[in-house]
Amino acid sequence: MSNTYLVTGGAGFIGGHLAHRLVELGHTVRVIDNLSTGRRENLTDIMDRITFIEGDITDGEVMARAVDGADYVLHQAALPSVPRSVADPITTDWNNTRGTLTVLVAARDAKVKRVVQACSSSAYGDTPTLPKVETMQRAPLSPYACSKAVGELYGCAFHATYGLEYVGLRYFNVFGPRQDPKSQYAAVIPKFITAYLKGEPPTVFGDGTQSRDFAFIDNVIQANLKACTAAGAPGKIFNIACGERIDLLGVLNQLAEIFGKRVEPVFDPSRAGDVKHSLADIGLARKILGYEPEVKFAEGLRRTVEWYRTNAA
Repeated sequence: MSNTYLVTGGAGFIGGHLAHRLVELGHTVRVIDNLSTGRRENLTDIMDRITFIEGDITDGEVMARAVDGADYVLHQAALPSVPRSVADPITTDWNNTRGTLTVLVAARDAKVKRVVQACSSSAYGDTPTLPKVETMQRAPLSPYACSKAVGELYGCAFHATYGLEYVGLRYFNVFGPRQDPKSQYAAVIPKFITAYLKGEPPTVFGDGTQSRDFAFIDNVIQANLKACTAAGAPGKIFNIACGERIDLLGVLNQLAEIFGKRVEPVFDPSRAGDVKHSLADIGLARKILGYEPEVKFAEGLRRTVEWYRTNAA
């Protein structure tokens, strides 16, 4: 059955992949994005099959029009990056906290079936307990992490207060094709890959022993689609990852194997707000969403490298 989906931040990395998948499945797709970090190029090949709204999620009137008649809202829009939030906490809070609240109000008023929000594993902070389980106390370290944690609290409050069906997905370090490596705030994997393609030394902040539970983009798309309809999901937060971790030196070792050469990294000081180790318990997502990380890290990294090789220009 065809439904109408609104994807906030749909010109971004994750939102763009979601929009593509929904179009493939034959759904009616709307995208709202202010293009502050998203790019039209992420949607070029489907622009004639979606409704694109260039607008800001913090604008209540724009959001009300965007969500009118939608069945599901996939709320991906946010101002990403821990370092950016450390430099400019007010803008991060306005976009992420006020933006999410505006989306939730619009969704409530439009009586959508469900809102699925992109939340962040940064809500856990740097607790030494691994793996991270959804019942653990939030302990955000950075303004970005605070803004994402407040967003999921608002979502759960709207579920409890207004009966809005809300599901939060705590992403752990998403990566894959079309992720932008150019920004100073870009994620580590596209930065590493593009450094390799240029034959330049990749930059590692800290000593490289910090570990992450990386989630390939296809797994994240699967989680979003299942979260729209899974019984028992509303009002809950779910970890979305692979349930396995690798340190940054290990990532570089795998890249050396894929490229058939080793480029020695340069090491810079650790960054404020960065978490040392991250690993997800994905048992709840498996049980309630039926989520299963079908693409493991090594395969996801290989696919990502192939995309960057083909699209390096």
